[in-house]
Amino acid sequence: MNILYLHGLKSKLSERKRKILEAYGNVFAPDIDYSEEHARHLNILRKYPHTEFNVVIGSSMGALNAYIISNWIGRPALLFNPPLVKLPRSLMLPEERFLKADSSKQILLGAKDDVVDPRETLAFLGNHLQQHELEIKVDPLLGHRIPPELFKEQVAHFFSKLCY
Repeated sequence: MNILYLHGLKSKLSERKRKILEAYGNVFAPDIDYSEEHARHLNILRKYPHTEFNVVIGSSMGALNAYIISNWIGRPALLFNPPLVKLPRSLMLPEERFLKADSSKQILLGAKDDVVDPRETLAFLGNHLQQHELEIKVDPLLGHRIPPELFKEQVAHFFSKLCY
């Protein structure tokens, strides 16, 4: 199992969260500079031209890119607080030639997130319900940061639904 993990703006994958993911497979977690543009999906995919990813996981700006990549390669995604309203219109629908399989999404939103407005994300998702199988959870006490225990719980739930 190859897992592509995409960190958020000015962030990195912590060792504790890496260990959680490594229980499920090989973790690829590139360092990404979002300063020039938010949608970095092509640069990310070019780093791994011979790697087939089974799942994509992202947090915040990384979740935006994970959403795009999931659509492009047809793989499930776990998204933490994705700022989907920043998605360029040209990337909303995947190009058919890239699709391989299931691009379902599991999304966790923090109701108290003061960085990514969960209401905007829910509105975006409401306008695109027909495109993907979605599982959305809004945690009423969660802000923007994902505590390791909640991360572990969400990752376990995500992988429990996959056959691997």
